[in-house]
Amino acid sequence: MILAAPAVDPTIATVATPRLRESDLYPPLRAHLERLGYTVRGEVLDCDLAAVRGEELIAVELKVGFNATLLIQAAARQRACDSVYVAIPRPRTTRGLDWQGMLNLLKRLGMGLLVVDPASPVPVQVVLDPRDWRQVVDQVRRAAILTEIAGRSADHNQGGVNRRPLVTAYRERAIRIAASIGRDGQATTAELRARGTGEQTAPMLYQDVYGWFVRVAKGTYRLSDRGREALVTYGDLARHYAGADAKEDPAAETAAGSSTRRRKPTSSAT
Repeated sequence: MILAAPAVDPTIATVATPRLRESDLYPPLRAHLERLGYTVRGEVLDCDLAAVRGEELIAVELKVGFNATLLIQAAARQRACDSVYVAIPRPRTTRGLDWQGMLNLLKRLGMGLLVVDPASPVPVQVVLDPRDWRQVVDQVRRAAILTEIAGRSADHNQGGVNRRPLVTAYRERAIRIAASIGRDGQATTAELRARGTGEQTAPMLYQDVYGWFVRVAKGTYRLSDRGREALVTYGDLARHYAGADAKEDPAAETAAGSSTRRRKPTSSAT
């Protein structure tokens, strides 16, 4: 669980929060959880937000309003997570039957509630922590979520945003391979592995799930038009990995070392 739920402060719920999008809720939620020591990733296997701390796995479902779809999605996440929260913009008021009815329903379903106002001094308020969830956990699904979180180098997706295809762990590895090939125009699998693209480099190039790679000779590949487009779509990651590969390329280091050794100090005429 994130925190013991504080009492709702009625003074912060009397002013309407400006209309927000789901994507506006994600940054303050991520910052809140990271301050508490969680590793946070957006859009993980249908979870808007998944966070792990030690052995604890939690999910947060984001919506701009409280509705049946939100509850259905949150209930599905309970199959694999220790705790599930729903997150909505801070409501205009917490007085009335609707608010109390929502809290009662969430309690009965074993879900927590977070309210978000990015402009507030306290942008995330924990209104309700979920009670202990006794359902039998789907261990296969849980392991898949944890594996996906561990396989991503950082948080390259923003929960609630789908402007580009999600950066899964597999897609991130493919982007790294594409960025490394794009650096020199073509590359062998041995050269790519030497730059840190991983042991799955050859199978990924052969399978070419996204249509990014073209085989030009045995063990040698270049980028297709779709591959070059991907480097633009995922420009932030492509630039990151192009720089990382330059540092890790042993051939480049050897060449640099040889060049240094060939240079001799010049002596001035006396």
